[in-house]
Amino acid sequence: MHPAPSVIVFTTLSGLGFGLLFWLGLGMPASEGWVAAVFFAIAFALSVGGLLASTFHLGHPERAVKAFSQWRSSWLSREGICAVAALSVMGLYAALVVLFGVRLSVLGWLGAALSAGTVFTTSMIYAQLRTVPRWNTALTPALFLALSLGGGALLAGQVSLAPWFLTAAAALQVAWWVRGDKALLQSGTDMASATGLGEIGTVRAFEPPHTGNNYLLREFVHVVGRKHAVKLRAIALSLGYMVPVLVLVLPFSHLMALLAVIAHVAGVAASRWLFFAEAEHVVGLYYGKR
Repeated sequence: MHPAPSVIVFTTLSGLGFGLLFWLGLGMPASEGWVAAVFFAIAFALSVGGLLASTFHLGHPERAVKAFSQWRSSWLSREGICAVAALSVMGLYAALVVLFGVRLSVLGWLGAALSAGTVFTTSMIYAQLRTVPRWNTALTPALFLALSLGGGALLAGQVSLAPWFLTAAAALQVAWWVRGDKALLQSGTDMASATGLGEIGTVRAFEPPHTGNNYLLREFVHVVGRKHAVKLRAIALSLGYMVPVLVLVLPFSHLMALLAVIAHVAGVAASRWLFFAEAEHVVGLYYGKR
């Protein structure tokens, strides 16, 4: 799949933002006044900024509101509804905490659940696609949620919790890569199964569908060299998981905490680039790209 910058920014920032909202909804950290205002401002900036970035990948961003009507069948629609609900509930919760020092636990728990639900619905947009075998696994929502909660705990300053969630996310990330590298082959999808002609012999393309570039090639076919993929995976694993965990187990300092956050964001961005760039859409079979 084509790794569009807007979608990479969206999945990276919104995951962190809603992860931070999750912990704030649970009262972690239990701050008030301007300190709480800073935490909520960061969370909303990341969440809303990520959602806005996603609209740049739409052909007609002005029609995005129509997606809300398809909640019965569309995970994209469910994501939009969950996001609006989460931001609304957490906005009210934040106002009560920051302005009046009132912390309604039930409201915070509801906002936390909706925030986690938003990340889950985002992940299901990809996990539901049988046409992309690498994404079509329960590991995809598990990885999205673990990353969101781990990154959110890191931003929330939850030093005792963040290493555990980040370690779990690292394990899921490796498992996702290992499983994903075999997913297309194990799916059994090839030109023979797609055309239904496998029973009469070996199926191969007589010639390419056409000689020029087209929308399918631009959006659904992106080939990453194995050496580049290995290097990027090492970068993603090191910066996104190992560096933050190592920093967190050292004596705390604000400078080191900032380093951990910057490393984590960079690592997650690299893993998100690979998430899309390595995703083999089955349409690539017809162009000899797989």
